[in-house]
Amino acid sequence: MNPKKKLKYLYEHFISLKGDPKSIAFGMAIGIFIGVTPTIPFHTILIILCTFILRQNFTTAYLGSWLIMNPLTIPFFYVTQYNLGRFLLGNSHPQIIFNDYSIWHIMHMGWCVAYPLLLGGLMMAPVFAIPAYFITHKAVLKIREKHHK
Repeated sequence: MNPKKKLKYLYEHFISLKGDPKSIAFGMAIGIFIGVTPTIPFHTILIILCTFILRQNFTTAYLGSWLIMNPLTIPFFYVTQYNLGRFLLGNSHPQIIFNDYSIWHIMHMGWCVAYPLLLGGLMMAPVFAIPAYFITHKAVLKIREKHHK
């Protein structure tokens, strides 16, 4: 499926979502928050747990995670998060070059890499998740208003 068709499919799926706009937006924020954190093999499990416990929209959470963290964005996020974590911790951790973005590889490198990366990820996640809530909520309301006319 080419990227244009994939985006059209995602858009059509998004506009057909049922449920309260706040739940859809909160689900998106959950997915974006989890997606930004460097916990890739656990994203789906964390999304299932959070959406179940908080009773929010799983579909938009999963979509949000996929939109924010994908093969094109992973290198940018990981390098930025690691450097942010290093800065917050006083730059005492070594500068590294990521050549494998899996959590297993990062944990194998040790806590001197994992700790600043996780800290940076947790600091960046709300920066993306909070605006995602408001943008998604407004988009759902506008799309539904447009389709009711």
